[in-house]
Amino acid sequence: MPNNIHSSAVVEDGAILGANIEIGPFCHVGSKVKLADNIKLHSHAVIAGSTQIGKGSVIFPFASIGHEPQDLKYKGEDTQLVIGDNCIIREGVTMNPGTAGDSGITKIGNNCVFLANAHVAHDCMIGDNVIFSNAVMIAGHCVVEDNVIIGGGAGVHQFCKLGRNSFIGGMAGVESDVIPYGIALGNRAYLGGLNLVGMKRAGIDRQSIHNARALFKQLFLGDKPVKEAALEFDGSDGNDEICSAIIKFVSESGDRALCTPKRD
Repeated sequence: MPNNIHSSAVVEDGAILGANIEIGPFCHVGSKVKLADNIKLHSHAVIAGSTQIGKGSVIFPFASIGHEPQDLKYKGEDTQLVIGDNCIIREGVTMNPGTAGDSGITKIGNNCVFLANAHVAHDCMIGDNVIFSNAVMIAGHCVVEDNVIIGGGAGVHQFCKLGRNSFIGGMAGVESDVIPYGIALGNRAYLGGLNLVGMKRAGIDRQSIHNARALFKQLFLGDKPVKEAALEFDGSDGNDEICSAIIKFVSESGDRALCTPKRD
């Protein structure tokens, strides 16, 4: 199907457009932008820089996608923002490309949802099926693995890593890495347990959940350092995907501390 571009929209020379694209009134698409098939830009959406957007994605009014990163070290380098297929980007969302000081790319996976006024900073790596609720703020160089949900108004410190299927409560201030399937709450955020609701919704079987709860107790409620406790865990048959993911995450954690439960 032919593209439908409103007469008031600006699509700069050099932009690459797929098929069946709808660009609404007063949108602006920059010269280095690549739009795949079946994309819809509602009115006043702005796509700038070396930005690539996957098929079937929808962008709502006043979203600012691909403008230069909010990093004072940025000096105009040609860095990238890559957004996957079937993403929903609501009103006022901001997403910045990478910087030369890191990988030079910010990457968003497939089937992600970013609600109004959420922010993805430079050099972040976002997995598939991720949900950012309203006004979520994620700083530079963060990693958000698959199936993470972040509640409204939460803020994530730069260089943090959120493990897959974790849940971040609304208004949380996250300054430490959150294990896969964990649930982080509060300001500053603490580990409130496992994301049991999310695990059940994902169809994870009862035995795997039982094993994960045993691992959680050994890691965070015992007397040994977390990494040492992870190496000693013997509460599953070794093939448990959930426990393996948590142990791998803990063992490979970098400079950021791990988000842990409150201690009385």
